Amino acid sequence: MRRWKAVSMFLCLSIIGFLFISSTAFGQIKLNYSIFFPAPHKHSVLATEWGKEIEKRTDGKVKVTMFYGGTLTPADKCYDGVVKGISDVGMSVLAYTRGKFPLLEVIDLPLGAKSGWAATKLINDFNSKFQPKELGEVKVMYLHAHGPGIFHTKKPVSKLEDLNGMKIRCTGMAAKIVKALGGTPVAMPMGETYDALSRGVVEGSMAPTEALQGWKWGEVVKFTTENFGSSYSTGFFVVMNKEKWNALPPDIQKVIEKVNEEWIEKTGKAWDEIDKAGRDFILGFGNRIIPLSSDEDWRWFKLVQPLHDEYVKNMKAKGLPGDEALRFCLQQLYKIQK
Repeated sequence: MRRWKAVSMFLCLSIIGFLFISSTAFGQIKLNYSIFFPAPHKHSVLATEWGKEIEKRTDGKVKVTMFYGGTLTPADKCYDGVVKGISDVGMSVLAYTRGKFPLLEVIDLPLGAKSGWAATKLINDFNSKFQPKELGEVKVMYLHAHGPGIFHTKKPVSKLEDLNGMKIRCTGMAAKIVKALGGTPVAMPMGETYDALSRGVVEGSMAPTEALQGWKWGEVVKFTTENFGSSYSTGFFVVMNKEKWNALPPDIQKVIEKVNEEWIEKTGKAWDEIDKAGRDFILGFGNRIIPLSSDEDWRWFKLVQPLHDEYVKNMKAKGLPGDEALRFCLQQLYKIQK
């Protein structure tokens, strides 16, 4: 009899333990995160750490599973993938769906950001102030933007005349900047640029300095021109499916929002770290960095002003406050970089 009682007690305890473990497992909130960067990239690493930090601070109640390299949704389908619930969280580039985020296109203009940290702070300040309706389909985790997109060339460029007619690989906003400055824009994917530079199909490219190492351009260009007054940035989003967010308990939401605030700073600094790595990479090859004089930088700045006017005009046609948006960005960036 005692033996049966012991067996019964053991079975009861086992069942209780199983139910406890099962309830914990089934009660866990699982989030799928789609990102187009490959797993080893600095921003994939940071995104992974974002998920782990949330898991840690929620005592394992939230589990984030990463899908790198666009394996869950391609870069240009990432945002819509989050809206439709294909992924719960996604990171990609706003400009990959051109026209979908009109007011936020102000961030891609040649505003003169001198660092990824400044550009990242600016885009988040902008989002907080304007709360663009174009992001209303999702819950924004945080936004970020890369460091200054500048010229990397095979021949030295220290004044506008040096750039005249030069074939520069570029796309999107960069192509408009190159044309405004007198260069010849050549549209080309990033992956084809190394060979094109190597064979002389193009004479330079416009991108943040991190591309010099990340895409190995430092091996096939010799000069980098710091044209900060006419440099551009590109905005990125990290967003969550709205229904998924609304279903989260308030305490979980608070944890995530706190981590988001911290990751704005971390991500801005990460852009500057990989830009520095690109700079160090080319200096190791003996490449030359050419800072424009203040007068020369002003010449370049004035030539790209029509792009600002074009943005304001386009936003006015859409009934959006483009003039206010541009004014805010220029004033806020000045304060950030002061």
